[in-house]
Amino acid sequence: MDTEKKTVILREGFLVKRGHLVHNWKARWFKLTPDKLLYYKYEGGRRDSCQRGKILLKDCVITSPFLEYENRPLVFKLQTKNKVDHFLEACSREERDDWAGDITAAVDKLQMAEGGKVTDHEDPGGSNLHDINLCKVLDAMYDVHSGINMTNHVEQGSTYSNCFSGSAVVDWLVFMQLVLTRVEAMTLASALLEEGFLRTVGMRSLEALRTAGLSEQFMDDSTALYSFSDSLKKRGSVKAESSRSAVELSGKVIKRGYLLKQGHRRKNWKVRLFVLRSEPAFLHYYDPTKDDISPVGGFSLRSCLVSSLDDNGVPSGVKGNIQGNLFKIITQADTHYFIQAPTHQEKMDWIDAIRALT
Repeated sequence: MDTEKKTVILREGFLVKRGHLVHNWKARWFKLTPDKLLYYKYEGGRRDSCQRGKILLKDCVITSPFLEYENRPLVFKLQTKNKVDHFLEACSREERDDWAGDITAAVDKLQMAEGGKVTDHEDPGGSNLHDINLCKVLDAMYDVHSGINMTNHVEQGSTYSNCFSGSAVVDWLVFMQLVLTRVEAMTLASALLEEGFLRTVGMRSLEALRTAGLSEQFMDDSTALYSFSDSLKKRGSVKAESSRSAVELSGKVIKRGYLLKQGHRRKNWKVRLFVLRSEPAFLHYYDPTKDDISPVGGFSLRSCLVSSLDDNGVPSGVKGNIQGNLFKIITQADTHYFIQAPTHQEKMDWIDAIRALT
């Protein structure tokens, strides 16, 4: 992407931002500098040279994870010095945590430069897990309004209803400030599992329970599924259903990220969240501006051809004022997908990952 004159860029990439006046979600290109977070709009496949806004980092407060959006578990919140809230969504838990960590480091550095005291992000008194009442934790998790969100999940061709992932449990425990770190959250969740308050759903979490040591029974993993004990029936019991779409979405997630995709009819460029899965090998894409958790499209990678396109000029079939870093996927049905990555390295990473599955 284009660089700013003499501006130190600590991190940059796509995030999805909630609007202030109209509370819709829009994909924006963000740049983290030592004292502010800048964001830009994309038009026709190219980043607008004029910034659309900035968030001053001095005295900002970061909340990550921020779990008040039911279908958006990867949101984090920035509250400015003037108490203005900004809600940003990353493409994965790792990206969310990396962005939150880098922004927190920048805020801390600004506080140190002003001679202020850096906020202690760790508990000075150590862990307080031994004082936690597991029954009260369970009651809080089970609360219809503020408890953990129970949704549908796919594993090995089956859709399980009324359950949640291991990483969702860890996120919730941290967000509710019942623990300070993800490690503590895993210890607490393992205790809930051992006492029979939680139970495994599907094979991945069951295998972890069978083979892991006591401290590793619970998995901080988005593909390991859990639910409440069978004795808790009010919020719905777990049901498994199989379907063709469930099989497509049941593979192991290999890679996730925001990419630009050219439409087949209007030939316009849109930011999409791409998810690459193996066993079976599929590439699905989602509209990050919508709350719908279902993909808007996808295709099998069997017999697909993927190739890098030259950035010199506009290749045949490509429309619009593009940024570059293009690659093309041709499916077995001879459908052509034109995709842009934010950087050359990300383009090559995606091409290598897709080729490994074709």
